[in-house]
Amino acid sequence: MKTLSILGSTGSIGTQTLDVVRQHPDLFSVKGLVAYRNVDILEAQIKEFQPEVAGLVDETAFLELKKRYQGPTRLIGGKEALIEAATLPSAELVVTAVVGAAGIEPTVEAIKAKKTIGLANKETLVAGGPLITSLCKEYGVQLLPIDSEHSAIFQCLEGQSRENVDSLLITASGGPLRTWSSEKIATATAADCLRHPTWNMGNKITIDSATLFNKGLEVIEAHWLFGFDFDHIKVTVHPQSIVHSMIMMKDGAILAQLGNPDMREPIQYALTYPERKPLKMDTLTFADALTLEFFLPRYEDFPALKLAFEVGRAGGFKPAVFNAANEIAVYAFLDGKIRFADIYKTVVAVLDKMESEPTFTLEHLREIDLWARDTARALIK
Repeated sequence: MKTLSILGSTGSIGTQTLDVVRQHPDLFSVKGLVAYRNVDILEAQIKEFQPEVAGLVDETAFLELKKRYQGPTRLIGGKEALIEAATLPSAELVVTAVVGAAGIEPTVEAIKAKKTIGLANKETLVAGGPLITSLCKEYGVQLLPIDSEHSAIFQCLEGQSRENVDSLLITASGGPLRTWSSEKIATATAADCLRHPTWNMGNKITIDSATLFNKGLEVIEAHWLFGFDFDHIKVTVHPQSIVHSMIMMKDGAILAQLGNPDMREPIQYALTYPERKPLKMDTLTFADALTLEFFLPRYEDFPALKLAFEVGRAGGFKPAVFNAANEIAVYAFLDGKIRFADIYKTVVAVLDKMESEPTFTLEHLREIDLWARDTARALIK
């Protein structure tokens, strides 16, 4: 039986991870659950899965949970809860499904504790790629991708000689604004952006899908996960979200991983790797006609994707600043403080303010991340 600790258990990935666990009570045991502040959902999860520890990062919510829950699970609170759950001795695999840069430090500590990582927090590699990959080598830890695109590439690469692979082809749904005119895109509201046509995700990632920042983050993450340079990573818009990603071989063959847009498949593959197990979900059928479309990205209308390639190639702390400034701008957009186009403008303005970069360490990464967030907030004000 594989033992799990889930960081971000009440979010989209966290709840779907528990759906997979629910289907295989003989395969998995949940030892740790940590969320940000959703008391109701976490309390229900504690009662169902009876973890060894559970907690909430938000202090007020944690105090509410302590008042309400009476049982054997040990409750933990504050930012330290993420690290404690990530390093829990009884957990073999840590699913990192928290949103944003908050996932970096617990992932670092989980690697040092020699836990297998089920990675659903793309910001960890976007911001901390050099650090995370070097630590994984040092401690002999495996990163198993949970994002559907990276899981698809991971599956396509299985059994292939890297020398025979030419490039990675990451698919993008195009988001809710894919068919909008350039003029109309400028008027997009948060409500418009949250109506994703194929995926049901959290608010932040759904806005990132509308701007294509999310795809840019995935490009940078793919570079660190699979070791391909940016000239050999491509993006194609695929509205149906059936082909989750592909690889192109040097002989011209293209290998693709297909399936209905259901995150439980890549989640389960990470949890059971290298084995495959049955999964109850709506599977793809060819009994009906199936149309698959592919388009070039509209880089001029969604400039964040082009910018991601630029900061990825530049390296250093630029991807971390790209990520942090975008995170602040997205929440400002959700709060109605800025317009849709201002998300990109804010990120560019923060990048333009960067000066000389120090040595890449976790401490310096924290400092740069904090600087980027403060600078973005000041620009938004």
